Amino acid sequence: MSATATATAQGAGPGAAPSVARRPLGPGPVRFEGRADGCLLVLPEGRLGAYPHRLTERLEYWAAVAPERTLVARRDPALRGEWRHISYGQMLAMVRALGQALLARGLSANRPAAILSGNCLDQAALTLAALHVGVPVAPISPSYALMAKDFSRLRHCLGLLTPGLVFASDGTRFADAIAAAVPAGTELVVSTNPPPGAKLFSDLLATEPTAAVERAASQVNPDAPAKILFTSGSTGQPKGVVNTQRMICSNQQMLLEAFPFMAVEPPVLLDWLPWHHTFGGNHNFGLVLYNGGTLYVDDGRPVPGGFAESLRNLREVAPSIYFNVPRGFEEVLHHLKADAALRRTFFSKVRMMFYSAAGLPQHIWDELDRMALAERGERIPMITGLGSTETAPFCLCVREDVSASGFVGLPVPGVELKLAPVGNKLEARVRGPSITPGYWRDPEATAKAFDEEGWYCLGDALLPVDPSDLHKGFRFDGRITEDFKLSTGTWVSVGPLRARIIAALAPYVRDVVLAGPDRNALAAILLPEPEAVARIVPNGRDAAADPGLRSMLAEKLAALAVTASGSSQRVVRATLLTAPLSLDAGEVTDKGSVNQRAVLACRAALVEELYADPPAPHVIRI
Repeated sequence: MSATATATAQGAGPGAAPSVARRPLGPGPVRFEGRADGCLLVLPEGRLGAYPHRLTERLEYWAAVAPERTLVARRDPALRGEWRHISYGQMLAMVRALGQALLARGLSANRPAAILSGNCLDQAALTLAALHVGVPVAPISPSYALMAKDFSRLRHCLGLLTPGLVFASDGTRFADAIAAAVPAGTELVVSTNPPPGAKLFSDLLATEPTAAVERAASQVNPDAPAKILFTSGSTGQPKGVVNTQRMICSNQQMLLEAFPFMAVEPPVLLDWLPWHHTFGGNHNFGLVLYNGGTLYVDDGRPVPGGFAESLRNLREVAPSIYFNVPRGFEEVLHHLKADAALRRTFFSKVRMMFYSAAGLPQHIWDELDRMALAERGERIPMITGLGSTETAPFCLCVREDVSASGFVGLPVPGVELKLAPVGNKLEARVRGPSITPGYWRDPEATAKAFDEEGWYCLGDALLPVDPSDLHKGFRFDGRITEDFKLSTGTWVSVGPLRARIIAALAPYVRDVVLAGPDRNALAAILLPEPEAVARIVPNGRDAAADPGLRSMLAEKLAALAVTASGSSQRVVRATLLTAPLSLDAGEVTDKGSVNQRAVLACRAALVEELYADPPAPHVIRI
């Protein structure tokens, strides 16, 4: 796509949606093929539309069509907290200057660029510059540098990468991590507070671009590594997932065909999701760029004490698509109920809501529906699906007319799904242009990730929403690697049971770890929701020892046990874990998701207490 391309309508040219006629949002028609080996293939009927070779072709396009439109904005302390905007035209100029600086340093697949800090405007420009000239870029979780105590994961990531350049937004804030983990002799670039020997980001921006930049852009291989995105390391040290330009660009075309309104209504996002994760960095940032939209970077977080900034931003910015994790929707709902002005702004332009990373409790979904009906006279489609870092990530998606908590839908255009029997479950396996070729410098892990036919194994089990009508799609049936057997030989399906327990104990429990491998009964470690628990536990008292809370949870678990069909669905004992989970020990990922196996291993003494006779006083007996 030429930077001088013209268009008669937004979204015209390669990458445009084939039609914007109103239809249920989500994937198009599919067909089903059963095989003699017990596998079920789910294949899209249509072909995926054309998409560019590299993502920055869309930056060139929009810089020509709408150069003054804001691509990305973030509040800037130097502007007294007002928004600093970067337009498409400005971003393209920055990308060309930075691209020249990267080429001058000889960065390559052997010497990629690594990013230590979180979402910021400089990171956005550096990432796009690397993609523009074909230099792999690896954004690494800031928690490995700022929250970890031993920097082992950061050292592992940088050791695997062998970067030629490392970027951090603030040299002072990241000083300890830089000293502990950045290899000697590696060039360091910071936005502010440079340590000795470091370069300022502004120096790179001052580079004069030459013809070498566009020459490199024209030679970018769509199947070469573009990004290295590290998995959270929930099963050991993080693995570097190779993301190619083809993966990223084809995935954006899949999104556009699933949500065709973006072709005529460039999306406006207010988003906090981190760019070192595929949801924030590929899905959301890419969706804005691909469709000529605007991204407002939200520095708030859906955590205690962190949501005030998000509320401030939501009062000023009305998103057309609202992305969040379930915890974020819970926070939003709480404040929407209490603030009529916030409700008006929030629902004024939103066309679609989308959650990911975990299941959204149905009661939150229902409340948002009721509120939208009262404010707008219509429900706002709530969309979700199933994907991973290895799938770029958009892979399976619900249709808006067949959408409920736990549903993951059908494969999107361009992705084929195979459901393969594994034990007593059906594992989801996928292939298509948006699937990773493997893991960075890890051929053993790459070989294990694919089956004998070359399908990528997601590790997630699925079940039909309606066995009599497969076109309604599928629902999540747990992670195959989390399931285990009781001593009776009965399989425990952890994912669905965990979701039922969280729903039954809402809002007082945010997560559950199920114990019981090789035991004769199930027990649960309950992770409390601090704000909800604080409303009923006197200030300063340990929630795990509070008799009122324990009694209430026991009643709720007993009511849930009545509905159980057998021992694999009935929890007989539980305890509250109020101590924080450890990032260094792998109990919790930097996304906040809980690693069931790591918690059981690290809390072995607590598990023994759960099964001891007589049980300890703090153990809840059901």
